Amino acid sequence: MNPLQFEKDRPLDLIAVGRLCIDLNANETNRPMEETCTFTKYVGGSPTNIAVGSARLGQKTGFIGKVSDDQMGRFITNYLEKNEIDTQGIKIDQTGAVTGLAFTEIKSPEDCSILMYRDNVADLKLHPSEVDEEYIKQSKSLLISGTALAKSPSREAVFLALEYAVKHKVTVFFDLDYRPYTWTDEAETAVYYNLAAEKCDVIIGTREEFDMMEKLLNIKESDDHYTASRWFSYRANLVVIKHGGAGSIAYTKDGESHRSGIFRTNVLKTFGAGDSYASAFIYGLMNGKEISKAMKMGSASASIVISRHSCSDAMPTEAELLEHMETAIYETV
Repeated sequence: MNPLQFEKDRPLDLIAVGRLCIDLNANETNRPMEETCTFTKYVGGSPTNIAVGSARLGQKTGFIGKVSDDQMGRFITNYLEKNEIDTQGIKIDQTGAVTGLAFTEIKSPEDCSILMYRDNVADLKLHPSEVDEEYIKQSKSLLISGTALAKSPSREAVFLALEYAVKHKVTVFFDLDYRPYTWTDEAETAVYYNLAAEKCDVIIGTREEFDMMEKLLNIKESDDHYTASRWFSYRANLVVIKHGGAGSIAYTKDGESHRSGIFRTNVLKTFGAGDSYASAFIYGLMNGKEISKAMKMGSASASIVISRHSCSDAMPTEAELLEHMETAIYETV
């Protein structure tokens, strides 16, 4: 069963909102960053990666965000356009803000980390006045992620986008994407995450991310069933809780649950798995697939991306995804 309904006859399938940054992925692997000398530059940011993944799978995709008025900002915008992502919702900062940078460290397939530079970044300067109601109205779905809620005015811009989406029956996906270093403390984070989640139809996150949201309620030992049922009392029709190597479980309002497995792959790095999972999972749901099938598509995409050096560039096409699902070994967990 697929509990989601999407408005038909709209020119865009998905609009993503939020972080636009640069990933600098280590070329020298199996060593700490202190010993790494060269990096390869890619476009990054969780909602950006998901938008690229969506476009690679053939969906008509747009973006709402803000880039710096320099070479890095133009690099990002040009990359999105090359991937056939509509950029009319992307604004150019005029305050001198810069592009956020993410340096990645690949010590081993299991030991990877990210060093973020997020001071005075352009993507957090997106103002509510720069969010176009008519643009959101043209889409079947809207994707938000947690990082854009970290600072004003980006925070208010996201909440306005949510208001427009609810008003015009745009299905809202919330990829939690919790990055502690962008927030003051967990209490602040939990407040805004919870307020945003109340307006979303599908919420996707790790068990740890949901735990962070529930600390505000002094819930010491919550479980997946409690977490899902809490959001079903608001707008949510589907809650996906990821458990790393143990796979993911999707819960629906009618009491059903669906568990996904993992595809075997030669893991190069761990980052990018969540974004690739989300893009293919959303693609499956929007194309009428059953939840379990959409989850399997998400797992297949994740296994492809973690075997490749980049995140955005590694996103598979529909043909690559389907071939991988046919040939790779799938393990239930």
